[in-house]
Amino acid sequence: MKKNIILVVNPVAGGMDKSEIIEATSLFADQEGLNFVQYVTSGNDDIIKIKALYDKYKPERVIIAGGDGTIKFVAEALENEDVIFGIIPAGSANGLATDLNIPKKLEENLAIAFRNSFMEMDVILINGMVSLHLSDLGLNAELIKNYENSTIRGKLGYALQVFSTLAEKEEAFTATIVANDQIIERDAQMIVIANSKKYGTGVVINPEGSMNDGKFELVVLRNFDLSIFAQIITGNLPIESGDIEIISTDVANIKLHSPVSFQIDGEYFGRETELNVAISPNKFKVAIP
Repeated sequence: MKKNIILVVNPVAGGMDKSEIIEATSLFADQEGLNFVQYVTSGNDDIIKIKALYDKYKPERVIIAGGDGTIKFVAEALENEDVIFGIIPAGSANGLATDLNIPKKLEENLAIAFRNSFMEMDVILINGMVSLHLSDLGLNAELIKNYENSTIRGKLGYALQVFSTLAEKEEAFTATIVANDQIIERDAQMIVIANSKKYGTGVVINPEGSMNDGKFELVVLRNFDLSIFAQIITGNLPIESGDIEIISTDVANIKLHSPVSFQIDGEYFGRETELNVAISPNKFKVAIP
C-alpha cells in the first residue's frame, strides 16, 4: 500500500502561478512511489480542512507551497501531529526558507522536501500565538500593514510600500522589557522578536539566531537614520552594530507606553500595548538541506 504525501498550496501567495509547482510535486511523488494528495487553500476554514485531510491520509510529510504566513497556519493546524514539513518557497516573504538555506530551484527544492534530513525547530509563542520566524513591533509591521492594504503583490509591492511607510512614519516608541531577571526601558523604531537570523531579503537582523537552541532574541533597533530602512528591507545593507541591541532569552514581557503596530511572520496583527513571549522548544520537524 502506497504511503501518502499532502501538498498544501496557497494560490495567491507571492502573486505567482503555482501550476508548475503542483505538476512537479505530483510527478516527484509518483517517482518516489507515493500517493499524491493536493489541497489548495481558500481562506475559508483552511485549518479545519487541513486537519481533516491529515486525519484521513496520515502522511509522513506535508509539503507546503507558499510564504511564511502559509507555513505558519499549516504548522498550527498540525501542531500536535508527528509529521515532517517540506517547504517550497512561493510567497512574497520567504524568510523561513531563506534562513533554512532552502534552494530556489524547484527540482533541488523537491528533493529536500521529500527525502532529506529534518531539524526539530523551536517556535515562539507571543500572547499565545505561534511565530516560526520573525515577528516585530514598529516600522516593519507598518510596512506589512500597508502592503496588505495594497493591490500589488510580490517584491514590487513591498518596494512600493517602503516609500509610503517612511513618509507616514511616527516617532520612536518607548518599551519596557523584562527579560533574564532584568528590567530595561528603551526608545526604538523597531523591536524584532527573532527565532532565526534573517529576513526574506537575506539581511541578517539577528546574527546570534538559531531555530533549535531553546532561545529567541529581542533585537532592539534604536533611532537609526530612517533613509537606511528601505535599504535594510530590500536586502541591500547590513545593519551597523551600533544601531542595535540584542537580548537573548527564553521568556520576556514587553510593555509599550502607547499602542504600536505588530506583525507575526509577515502578517499584520494590529496595534499592541503588551506582549508576553516564550520559547516552545523542538516543536516542529522541518526538512532541511
